[in-house]
This record gives sequence, structure tokens and C-alpha cells, in this order.
Amino acid sequence: MTCSGRNWFRTVATIMLPVLIAASGCHSYHVETTVENRTGAALQLLEVDYPSASFGADSLAAGADFHYRIQLQGSGTLKVQYTASGGKQVKINGPMLYERQQGALSIVLLPEGKAEFGPHLTPGS
Repeated sequence: MTCSGRNWFRTVATIMLPVLIAASGCHSYHVETTVENRTGAALQLLEVDYPSASFGADSLAAGADFHYRIQLQGSGTLKVQYTASGGKQVKINGPMLYERQQGALSIVLLPEGKAEFGPHLTPGS
């Protein structure tokens, strides 16, 4: 390698090293969310609202699970709503969620419009 070739390589390495370090420092925070239907009946129009967005399904069979990956932007209360058998609207408030949390969150929908929430998130509130 010639002297000018080594200088070119050093110049490129000097420029690219900070760029690569900055790019590797980026981290995307995600929460793996699972909604479990343990109500004993099929659900219609399931919607899960979390800070800055929502997700859902047209229907969720009895005993079925629904998986979705979310990214929290902002803070706020998780809210779940669905239509139960007989057309009854169910609305449930869940835990408080905070921006930059990551991990797993389980939402177990139970009979009589009840739910259990299993947040396994870091950093905590």
C-alpha cells in the first residue's frame, strides 16, 4: 500500500468510526404484548389503547392469544375495550405505561369484564 493509500484509509476510518459508534448507540424500546382471551366466549372488536397509539383485532376466539409488539412514546394508562357475547361493551383500565419502557406485557381477559395485567417492563416507573 502506498503512503497516500494509507492516509486515505486513515481519513476514511477517522470519519466512519464516530458514525458507526453513534449508529450502534441507537436503541429502540419495544414491549412484546400478549392478549389472552380467558372469558369463555369469543370477543369482537378488541382494541388496546396505549400512549400515542392502539392495536386490536376484529375478533378473538375463546382461549386464543393475540400477540403484538408496541413502542411506547409518551406516558399514559393502558386501556382495553371489546364487545363481549350478547353485545355488551367492556372497558377496562390497565397499568400506567411510560416512554422508554421495554419488556413484556400480558393482558389476560377474564369473565365478567375483568382483566389481569402482567407488566414485566424495565425501566420501571
